[in-house]
Amino acid sequence: MKKETRTVVYDDELRLEAYRFEGTQQPFPNHFHEYFVIGFVEDGERCLFCRNQEYVIKKGNIVLFNPGDNHGCVQNDGGAFDYRGLNISRTVMSDLAEEVTGKRTLPGFSKNVIFDEEVKGYLRPLHEMIMTGSGEFGKEESLLLLLALLFQRYGQPFERCIPECREEVEKACVFMEQHYAEHIYLDQICRYAGLSKSALLRAFTKSKGVTPYLSLQNISIGEAKKRLEQGMAPIEAALSTGFSDQSHFTNYFNSFIGLAPGIYRDIFKTGAGGNQNGE
Repeated sequence: MKKETRTVVYDDELRLEAYRFEGTQQPFPNHFHEYFVIGFVEDGERCLFCRNQEYVIKKGNIVLFNPGDNHGCVQNDGGAFDYRGLNISRTVMSDLAEEVTGKRTLPGFSKNVIFDEEVKGYLRPLHEMIMTGSGEFGKEESLLLLLALLFQRYGQPFERCIPECREEVEKACVFMEQHYAEHIYLDQICRYAGLSKSALLRAFTKSKGVTPYLSLQNISIGEAKKRLEQGMAPIEAALSTGFSDQSHFTNYFNSFIGLAPGIYRDIFKTGAGGNQNGE
């Protein structure tokens, strides 16, 4: 069986992450990100659950996730999965959208899974240039051409990508964003939101696609990523974002992000890729 490798690179010029997972069999639980994801399946077959829909993704498929799109996946064919992707923050995407469209309006993707040879023709070479550290202006050109094509064919105002949410659910989210580093309880969230436990669980899961607890874990992991990007030690990032110990933090971080926290931090220290077996 092909040896598993996981490589991540941060491109300072484009201000985005590029990563490549080869030979992986790890399932990823239902989760979400606060950034855009553009990914391409090189090989393998997976069952993808995204925004309460189920897809089978395989070689040649492109995946498009908006910030907040809940998703998870498991291997579907008994083999391994080869995948390459780009992570783009909201701020950077707004800048790029303004460059492409002339309007500083955050875009959204209308589809989560597509098969588009022309998009692939821009995405794969762009990804290779980022992974190999190319400094040619063709890299930025390819990114802008890729996004122009995606916006034209699959773009929509970002607001349309956000499901309608009850006021109480949004209040629950605000409470968790303000107190994620503390040891909080469901009772506290419910009191702040003004709903019973069962009512909050039903409304929250229907609206967000994940439970309040899983949403809290996502918030903590997202904040931990920011600290690691600034060079904070994994144990400090863990304790400052509400995790009880580094082991607990490492397990969650790896299951959500696919890399150990120390390796993720190191890509911002060196500007080079790291693989999962490093410490």
